[in-house]
Amino acid sequence: MRWILVALAAAFVLLPLAITQQPAYKTRATPPPEARVDVNHATVDELIKVPGMTQTWAQRIVRFRPYRTKQDLLDRGVVTSEVYDRIKDYVIAHRDKQ
Repeated sequence: MRWILVALAAAFVLLPLAITQQPAYKTRATPPPEARVDVNHATVDELIKVPGMTQTWAQRIVRFRPYRTKQDLLDRGVVTSEVYDRIKDYVIAHRDKQ
């Protein structure tokens, strides 16, 4: 019985700590629109600099171009919803070359 009470007390102490922790990629400030990476024109090396991006996802983005909007990455199955949530604030889709 005593161990159950100790376990419950520990859970009440540790639970708020677990809830408030955020992933590391959420701590960066969102860049202004003109500083975001264009998924229609960026190279793989430029895309890899986006927080949460990997080599494989960057190659897929390049392979399935062009995109009307960045939402196309998710709608067309180029990236998963988890990856899209990580990168959506750092990318933009321009149709014309700037």
